[in-house]
Amino acid sequence: MQKKMGEAVARVARKVNNTVENKTDSLADLANCKLMTFPVGIYKAMRSVTEAIHHISLANNELKSLTGRFVTTFSQLRELNLAGNYLHRLPEEVTSLLHLRAINLSRNRFRRFPEPLATVTTLETIDLEENEIVEVPVEKLASMASLRSLNLRDNPVGPDVRLLIRPLVPFDLLLSPEEPVPKA
Repeated sequence: MQKKMGEAVARVARKVNNTVENKTDSLADLANCKLMTFPVGIYKAMRSVTEAIHHISLANNELKSLTGRFVTTFSQLRELNLAGNYLHRLPEEVTSLLHLRAINLSRNRFRRFPEPLATVTTLETIDLEENEIVEVPVEKLASMASLRSLNLRDNPVGPDVRLLIRPLVPFDLLLSPEEPVPKA
């Protein structure tokens, strides 16, 4: 276990150093690194370039939470990919991501729609496929002027939400097909 963790940390360090040295706007290579938390050392290593980072992928790790510090450090994010983790909520600081256009939270453990996202006015795409979401704040989503696509496929969204949401939303809503009602 210790050896695997050491290898993961070394892999992350190499990827972060590459981003800093090449002054890229992306920290996309942190996917599949078996991260359980976002390493605190990265904040220091990237201090000089955090404002330039616009894309981060932490997909397919083992993250159980995201800290407010992460969000405030990378305040210029335009795209954030957190698919395939163990997240069940987002920090309130997400509301301060004034440039965020796309967030991928598919294959996580959300039981409720992450409400802080409803106040991010720049969001165009929200992917919440394969979570456990039953309730959706329809009125809040309907007021999101920039939202173009909301993916709620493979969530146990109730039929009442399906009826409410269709006439209210001005964006593409992706839902799984309804299960046919068995005949008696």
